[in-house]
Amino acid sequence: MNPYQAPLAEMKFMLDKVFDAPNTWASLPAIAENVDMDTAVAIMDEADKISRELIHPINRSGDEQGVRHEDDKVITPDGFKAVYDQYAEGGWVGLCGDPELGGMGMPKMLGVLVDEMSYSACNSFTLYGSLTAGAALCINAHGSDELKEKYLPMLYSGEWAGAMDMTEPQAGSDLRNIRTKAVPNDDGSYNITGSKIFITGGDHDLTENVIHLVLAKLPDSNGISLFLVPKIKVDDSGNLGESNGVTVGSIEHKMGLKASATCVMNYDDAQGYLIGRPNRGLVCMFTMMNYERLAIGIQGLGTSQAAYQMASDYAKERVQGVAAGGSPTGATCDPILVHGDVRRMLLNIRTLTEAGRALSILTGKQLDIAKYGEGEDKAKAARYVGLLTPVAKAFLSDRGLDAAIMAQQVFGGHGYIRETGIEQLVRDTRIAQIYEGTNGIQAIDFLGRKVTGDNLAALTEFVTECNEKLSQMTHVDDAHKEKVASLFNQLLAVADTVNDNKISSPALINTCAVDFLDAFGHILYGYFWLLMTDTAAVHEDEKFTAQKRHLSDFYINKVLPKAEYHLAQVSAGDVCVMNIPEETF
Repeated sequence: MNPYQAPLAEMKFMLDKVFDAPNTWASLPAIAENVDMDTAVAIMDEADKISRELIHPINRSGDEQGVRHEDDKVITPDGFKAVYDQYAEGGWVGLCGDPELGGMGMPKMLGVLVDEMSYSACNSFTLYGSLTAGAALCINAHGSDELKEKYLPMLYSGEWAGAMDMTEPQAGSDLRNIRTKAVPNDDGSYNITGSKIFITGGDHDLTENVIHLVLAKLPDSNGISLFLVPKIKVDDSGNLGESNGVTVGSIEHKMGLKASATCVMNYDDAQGYLIGRPNRGLVCMFTMMNYERLAIGIQGLGTSQAAYQMASDYAKERVQGVAAGGSPTGATCDPILVHGDVRRMLLNIRTLTEAGRALSILTGKQLDIAKYGEGEDKAKAARYVGLLTPVAKAFLSDRGLDAAIMAQQVFGGHGYIRETGIEQLVRDTRIAQIYEGTNGIQAIDFLGRKVTGDNLAALTEFVTECNEKLSQMTHVDDAHKEKVASLFNQLLAVADTVNDNKISSPALINTCAVDFLDAFGHILYGYFWLLMTDTAAVHEDEKFTAQKRHLSDFYINKVLPKAEYHLAQVSAGDVCVMNIPEETF
């Protein structure tokens, strides 16, 4: 397997030039005091080194060995503990954490690039730190000062890990049916009793404690509350004490992510502490969920980048067949890169990946402004976060699997055997479409809540802003600008029709949401490609400028037309789906 190399030049260009990180950070005092572009470049360079030299070498062996459940312990593959210790010691778990409590205070639009590198290097390893960072974010946003001071420094340092405990056997996507109970104690704590399944990083040997954020119901309540439940009790001085009644029932044996511990967790009168207000647990948990949804989208993006590198290298090395019209060198066999179908697959992967990186940075930027901005800028960013988060999770992870499969196809038969490593990417990234809310649910949230929930206000605002920026571009083809602008306007028209009929046709949104999200994603990527090309026109490297134009032309001509297909699917409505009798199935 070829070693991973982060696309640093591309990442720095996107952050600095396309999304104007320096001026964004300068306008946010809480961020400006922690980072400038020189600091960001240094962090990216170091993240590339760590991903390449530490994390990527344990990817294959971790998949081969997997995690083990022995007695009451969950043991990660050989090498994971040593790499994790170095990773945590470097401050990477708390990269975007609150600096007043031990985090580094870096902006999210930088954090998404570090996350991408780590996911490209090893999906399984990266999940441990990602869940911890998400748990810390939730505690910092909703926990009491006492909980923050006791737990956040240890989470940011990576000495303790975090986990999100939602799903139960009878309650998957519909959490109203959870049975885990929380009984109040006289000291203000609660006794938590119940079981959870599919808990990523529920237990492992990387840290000395795991801090669980557990959804449970209070007595005589149908509401859902959120509780902090440590695996090992923590005294008032922050010292570890006795076991807290948190045990592992078993670990799941999965299709992929074999080095990530996915656990069945049992709570037997475990002592927990309320986070936020009673019966408002989902509101608190969604702070973490939204973080994790973006992170899982980036899992798909990281997979795309890794898959492209592997397939591109292979296509240049693998000799098979002769170019159409004869070999340009007169050889009896050419590298498969000369073949149109191989180029089609590689160009699809690359254009989707680079535009996907733009989506991750833009979403990170809006998260930063929503958190640290003021006034209308803060309010607008919050609207855009709501709009973009389900798209980032679903579209990035869907395209990540597409990329992995196309890259496997480039390898041909060699892609189906374990030695090349590409089949591991297919297995590892498949779950990204399922966990943290299936992509169908993301699409329903996008169309049902974020688009039609406010009668298209946020979507119209966002599209109007994109079209205004399109009109200001001076270094891209006018026909391309008109094409993207026209598709944005078609999207609004189709959304308006859905909005007008959402009451009379209650199954409409559920039926066509995935196509609507895919249409939006493809159009938005078209906008990103024109934005990148326009910005790259003045790049000092003429080859870089030419590459962007070539890739943009490919995307606009070959990939963007998929948006019209998806809009036509939405316009077809729900009747042909919902009026079919059940016995037909």
